[in-house]
Amino acid sequence: MAELLPVPEVAAGATEVIVAEWLVAVGAEFKAGDAIAVIETEKAIVEIEAEQDSVLLRALVEPGTTIDVGAPMALLGTLAELDADLDALLGGLGVDGPAAPDASKSEVPPSEAESPAPGQDPAPLEQPPGAGHDAGEERTSHTNPRRVFISPIARKLLKDAGLPVDGIEASGPGGRIRRRDVEAAIAARPTVIPDTTDRFTAARVEEPTEPVSEARSHESVIEHPGGAWWTEVEHSRLRRAVARRLTQSKQEVPHFYVKRTAVLEDLLALRAQLNELGTHRVSVNDFLIRAIAVAHTKIPEANVVWTNDAMRQFDGVDVAVAIASERGLVTPVLRGVENMTLSGISSQVKNLVERANAGRLQQRDLEGGSITISNLGMYGVDEFSAIINPPQSAILAVGAGRPTPSVVGDTVQVRTAVQLVVSVDHRAIDGTLAAQWMDALVTAIENPLSLVV
Repeated sequence: MAELLPVPEVAAGATEVIVAEWLVAVGAEFKAGDAIAVIETEKAIVEIEAEQDSVLLRALVEPGTTIDVGAPMALLGTLAELDADLDALLGGLGVDGPAAPDASKSEVPPSEAESPAPGQDPAPLEQPPGAGHDAGEERTSHTNPRRVFISPIARKLLKDAGLPVDGIEASGPGGRIRRRDVEAAIAARPTVIPDTTDRFTAARVEEPTEPVSEARSHESVIEHPGGAWWTEVEHSRLRRAVARRLTQSKQEVPHFYVKRTAVLEDLLALRAQLNELGTHRVSVNDFLIRAIAVAHTKIPEANVVWTNDAMRQFDGVDVAVAIASERGLVTPVLRGVENMTLSGISSQVKNLVERANAGRLQQRDLEGGSITISNLGMYGVDEFSAIINPPQSAILAVGAGRPTPSVVGDTVQVRTAVQLVVSVDHRAIDGTLAAQWMDALVTAIENPLSLVV
């Protein structure tokens, strides 16, 4: 029996996704558990698996389309239904085919309708309330009646910019106006920006002297009468997601900070020996990840996250690693670090970095764990305090190793040391517990043989 495939909620709080790719062709059979489509969230690529054996009768969205979570993305059925009237099947499921939808059943005004599904004529497609970004808008002129299809987000951008739909060049299927079309129109028009400093009254968008490439189509070069220039680059989906989560964390999570200095002399010596004899090179960061697992094992009360109903304490140690990938900041999670070797940690971290740069992280790679490690030592940063990555309860900030004078007995020696700052959620971990955890961490770092047994 034919049924709709809705967009699943693949990430907590996600309201929309991009359908990146269909993995099965229209008319193809697939088994339960087979990956049939790939969707992209703000941070990850997710494969949609079939819940049962079926056939892809029709894909309702094209690759690259933004669609709301819960909206229908495909019509599934049996081989016998391939020869059936698919428009009638869609109509029976509440999704109209080429005929115009009944405006009384739509959540949008009668002058608006849904955009066509792939393979259909450019006619409105009705979807249930909360459905995806294929909504269209019908506008009628006495001199040139026509139907204009425009996605909801494109319509909102037009409204916010005060631009009419007339004159917008559509690049979507069936003449649909998409977000990129509106953004291109906004970027091409002169823009007045109010001056809040009273030094000048306005700024303008400088018209490009050369064609603007697609990669830079969301950049605006702006000049004010004083001669200063700047470039505005539209936020990426990932940048917006990071900003939203960290703002929420800083506003809602009561942070406090514990700082310690750890001496790295023995760790660096052991690392040099392991890299000389082993087949996998390990980094200082690999040692620190392993040290976090040791500290969590010794102080299990710190391996927790706060929930509104209870404290969630983990049996194993999963550690998120902050990666400044080519696509933006991501924090994939290493699982079961307490059972991993240093070479295993090194191998998995390198794999996560490669996948992050290629944009191939899965949503499950970004979920779980109670702590993140963020290391800016390779950039020469001495010390910093990081913002907790919710729903985790801590994040360890690592600075650069520096030659530091240290009192050893009655003498002063120069030894390599690193500044460590752990940011802690006070709801989940008290100050004394955080201090005990930090002591266990520093002890493990300064006794590195404990990290290889």
